[in-house]
Amino acid sequence: MNFTRWSARLPGTQRRTAAAQAAIKARAQSTGTSGSGTDEVGKGGDADDADDTANDAGNGDAGAGNDSGIDSDSGDGNGSDSGEQAAGTACPATADPAVADPTVPDQATAPGRSTQSASGRSTHARHQDARKRPAGPEGLEGPEDTETPTVPAARNRPPAETDPETHPGAAFGDVPETDPETAPEADPQYAQHASASGTEPERAAWKRRRAIDALPVRALLGQVPALVAVVHGPEHRIAFVNEAYSHVFGPRPTGAAAREALPELVELGLLPLMDQVRRSGRPRTVKSRRVSPQQGAPGNRRRPGYYTFTCTPITTSGDSGVLIFAADVTDQVQAVERLRASERRQREAAVTLQRSLLPQELEQPDDLRVAATYQPGGTDAAVGGDWYDVITLGAGRTALVIGDVMGRGVRAAAVMGQLRTAVRAYARLDLPPHEVLQLLDGLAAEIDASQIATCVYAVHDPNEGCLRYASAGHVPILVRDADGTVHRASEHTGPPLGTGGWLHTSGSLPLPEGSTAVLYTDGLIERRDADIDEGVAALEGAFAGATGSPDIICDRLLRALGISEDHDDDVALLVFQHPVRTGPDAELFHNAALDLLGGTEAAPRARAFASGVLASWRFPTELRDLGVLAASELVANSLQHGTPPMRLLLRRTDRRLIIEVTDGDEHLPRRCRAEPADEAGRGISIIATIASAWGSRRTQGGGKSVWCEFALPGR
Repeated sequence: MNFTRWSARLPGTQRRTAAAQAAIKARAQSTGTSGSGTDEVGKGGDADDADDTANDAGNGDAGAGNDSGIDSDSGDGNGSDSGEQAAGTACPATADPAVADPTVPDQATAPGRSTQSASGRSTHARHQDARKRPAGPEGLEGPEDTETPTVPAARNRPPAETDPETHPGAAFGDVPETDPETAPEADPQYAQHASASGTEPERAAWKRRRAIDALPVRALLGQVPALVAVVHGPEHRIAFVNEAYSHVFGPRPTGAAAREALPELVELGLLPLMDQVRRSGRPRTVKSRRVSPQQGAPGNRRRPGYYTFTCTPITTSGDSGVLIFAADVTDQVQAVERLRASERRQREAAVTLQRSLLPQELEQPDDLRVAATYQPGGTDAAVGGDWYDVITLGAGRTALVIGDVMGRGVRAAAVMGQLRTAVRAYARLDLPPHEVLQLLDGLAAEIDASQIATCVYAVHDPNEGCLRYASAGHVPILVRDADGTVHRASEHTGPPLGTGGWLHTSGSLPLPEGSTAVLYTDGLIERRDADIDEGVAALEGAFAGATGSPDIICDRLLRALGISEDHDDDVALLVFQHPVRTGPDAELFHNAALDLLGGTEAAPRARAFASGVLASWRFPTELRDLGVLAASELVANSLQHGTPPMRLLLRRTDRRLIIEVTDGDEHLPRRCRAEPADEAGRGISIIATIASAWGSRRTQGGGKSVWCEFALPGR
């Protein structure tokens, strides 16, 4: 909207125009009651044309009475001529000084509006608007006239009253004017309205509205606390800067070009934006631009500030310009920065809590190479409940665990920590995988019935060369053979932990030398726009081609699945390998076994077998003697409390010596205190004294296994 049209739509201007039209209509109707002029207007349906004629006369259009029958809004000049002439005769426009008010902006020629031509033909867009907007309840203003402008505009002066040389900002309403509001009774419109209404409250309201309408643009913008500047022309010459702008950036000379006089706008990169606004006629806004501090600046600006700049095009009949409005948003920006810093600290604290609940250093079994990684999801402070663990069970066996507590936040992390601790405690019992999950299921329901968790518990036994596992609603284990074939463990999967009422079962996967397995959480494969089976298939393809050490495989899988710092879900990944050992490493791993049928000769045979094997493995004499004593005690305990068949197994790794005896009885031995008079009950106490660790467990298919370990010297 150009500046002239903006001024023409001010409430004060519209009220004066509407009041003049209402007065003309009233006089025409009062005169027409005794004549036929009103009837002519009513019958012809051209009362609007009469209004047009009256307004033309009020605006000072010469020859209005002569050319009253010619109007662009009328289909023919016959019916409307008589009405317009009657209205003109009854109410000459020159009789009402309010209509000839020179301060009304509509009297000036504006783009898009036509004036009376020499031929007598005229079009008045303002008159068309008046016909479309009926008068309001007071007969002064229609629905659009009730709109309250945010900033009243200045009225345009006739060219003779505003000299651009004397007043550079005159084209933008900066020249103050003398307004009749100082004496409202002198205003013809006020006098007419006061005589029509006659009530004191209405006259007071009229005075208040007229006083507000009389405020000039310069006075209003000068009092605005925001930064305001008005420039015009292609060089953006300064027409006006308010006091707030001068306080921040210093005073600016009127008439100077913006490139030299407004260096702050050049620094902020606003000049190209102002050019674009001036060419396109559309306002543009840039948010939160940082204004650097300046030592000794005129505005005493000692600290950086942030401002949002809005450039709005303004247009007059002779020039176009840009209104620059800057709002100080320093407090908002600083509040956002503080909020972000607080969220960052909370996230760091949550991630620290999450990582503290995970194993700080993975246990490294003798027969497996293990690596794990944890990637927190998203950038918020609500971490998830993903976790993993590696637990050495003794006798060369290793438990590998991974789980996921549904939900996010500290509560999920707390439940995760409790479940992880419980798994380590249950693992010490050396129970089968499905029994461990059965215990976890009951514990999860007790911790929080509303929290659902998934888990996989797997045990690797190097003597059997397999991986026994049980799953509670978790994603399947993947095992890759040495030739690159990937197997998916999709069976023996029960519901998540905490649901209750389900008997879990264990399954088995082969894990020979050269095999690699991966345990993971659903954050690695689950996507919002794809099925989870598609994610598992994608992981299988990436896992088939991922070679190297477990650390390298973890990194390759994360990259292949598109896991980055911006990933929206937590990811836990556990990779373990059963490596193929050749050369010197192979010499460090040996197995030897002896089947015992029972009887009195079983113990001497076991001692002789153990002594020969340990001597062939070149153990020191002291360690060899301890190994023979341990084998003798374990066999003797099995002969007394177990049932055939019995088997003695000696196993050496690069770090320990393992002695294990199995039999067909399921009763597990326990350590007890033997009285001085007792002849038995000291075997397990002797084993616990001389060995680094000992334990017992039930074997698959019935029976039990009792074992002990000795750490090798220098390991």
